Amino acid sequence: MEPERPGPVPLTLAAEIAACRLCAARFAATATAHQPRPVVWFRPSARLLIAGQAPGARVHASGRPFTDASGDRLRDWCGLGEQAFYDQSRVAIVPMAFCFPGYDARGSDLPPPPLCAATWHARVMAGLPALRLRLLVGGAALRWHLGARDVTATVADWRSHAARGIFPLPHPSWRNTGWLKHNPWFAAELLPALRARVAEVMETNG
Repeated sequence: MEPERPGPVPLTLAAEIAACRLCAARFAATATAHQPRPVVWFRPSARLLIAGQAPGARVHASGRPFTDASGDRLRDWCGLGEQAFYDQSRVAIVPMAFCFPGYDARGSDLPPPPLCAATWHARVMAGLPALRLRLLVGGAALRWHLGARDVTATVADWRSHAARGIFPLPHPSWRNTGWLKHNPWFAAELLPALRARVAEVMETNG
């Protein structure tokens, strides 16, 4: 009798997501007609979660999250340099869709496909037991994590969320520059508190 052969080694969750092609037909039908390229950036030891929306075209090309102007603004909001921001042992960057959704015929960003979050997000969150602070960036993340529909009202109520280790944030896109000008309390009140809390979480051992 031949010895029993070992079965295939199970993929880690990150590897499963990286291999996902569930939206291949959806992306092929967009104006960009691109292939899936999940951008996966988390480890179980992470203590800070950045829950964003979906990779843009530049991130799709680089394979690294927030390698664009939005990332520059978000790092400034958090008070983090690139080295700390991309330290996967401490920072998990988990968008509501891991792939670039593409553009429509007018060149506008398509929203994150709900299938991605439905398939992966709960499993990823269950695999991040060390989280101490969650930054929810943009409407898609606010809806999934908080059930919130009104971005401005939710961000304005940041103090009650911060008490639970959550900071709701608008998306750092240049499209929200007008929002930032119309809501000066964001820079004056929320950002100093955010930077202090991020620094505390990033610097604490364990």
